[in-house]
Amino acid sequence: MALDFFAGCVGGCAGVLVGHPFDTIKVRLQTQDPARPRYAGTLHCLRTMIKEESVRGLYKGVTSPLAGVSLVNALVFGVYGNVQRQLDGSSSTSSTASSSSSLATHALAGGAAGAVQSVACSPVELAKTRLQLQADGGAARYTGPVDCLRQVWRAEGTRGIFRGFGPTLTREVPAFSVYFASYEWMTRGDGQVPTWQLLLAGGTAGTISWVLTYPVDVVKSRVQADGLVGARRYRGALHCLGASMAAEGPGFLFRGLSSTILRAFPTNAATFAAVAWTMRLLQGAEDAVQGAVQDAVQDVARVPAVLAAELEHQQQHAVDWLAARCPLESYEL
Repeated sequence: MALDFFAGCVGGCAGVLVGHPFDTIKVRLQTQDPARPRYAGTLHCLRTMIKEESVRGLYKGVTSPLAGVSLVNALVFGVYGNVQRQLDGSSSTSSTASSSSSLATHALAGGAAGAVQSVACSPVELAKTRLQLQADGGAARYTGPVDCLRQVWRAEGTRGIFRGFGPTLTREVPAFSVYFASYEWMTRGDGQVPTWQLLLAGGTAGTISWVLTYPVDVVKSRVQADGLVGARRYRGALHCLGASMAAEGPGFLFRGLSSTILRAFPTNAATFAAVAWTMRLLQGAEDAVQGAVQDAVQDVARVPAVLAAELEHQQQHAVDWLAARCPLESYEL
């Protein structure tokens, strides 16, 4: 349904605007040189960036997710909603129909949505990651997300554009399964869910899904940032995992997790609340339009019967008028 896609777009934009500063901090912590770390932690990274790059530095690379969010989040919520209804054999977009589905149905629909959107998400995150890692001062390598993808395309072709697709897919399928199933579990019940519960459920679902899949995201970020400065170090995701594990130990898999948790809750709270309210408002408008159309169709359908009744009434009136003025008894044969 078009409503699912549009609501996903609105929710994605809200989530990006709220959570992008935390995402920038996360990427910088994930990709810094472990031998010469520049940042001691999340707060130190935040203070350093604001001091050296101002608040604008926190929104570096935001044009890439905003440019791609219409497609990515529309795909997520559109595919999720349609797959969920197909599994249920329902065509309704109402919350009542959604609540009657099993949690397994929501998990399967979420996994399908994650798989589909990975195709669009991988290039978007490649450009976002590289733009976030550009330091202020001096000549920037990329002027924006389109320029970044153009340069990667010229240098490496399609393979370069989709660098990190494997870990992206590995992250998104289980993440969205958990994401939608846990959100559905927390918002089930009779009646309309209040806004505070939408915010709480959305934030909690996002946090859970990120914590469970965060190690994969670290590998994805390193693969996509590889070669930005100096020669490439990794042959692929598995080589990146092995080399990083040997050099830094398992702790590298959770580097930047605190900033991710700080980002995940408000971002996903805003996303789900925006999606839910968009669905409610547009569903209400759609219902009103459908009701008006049905009333109009019924009125049009009644027109022939009304005209026939009026014609019969006028005909009878004419007969009575003639009978009153020209009685048959007054005429002699």
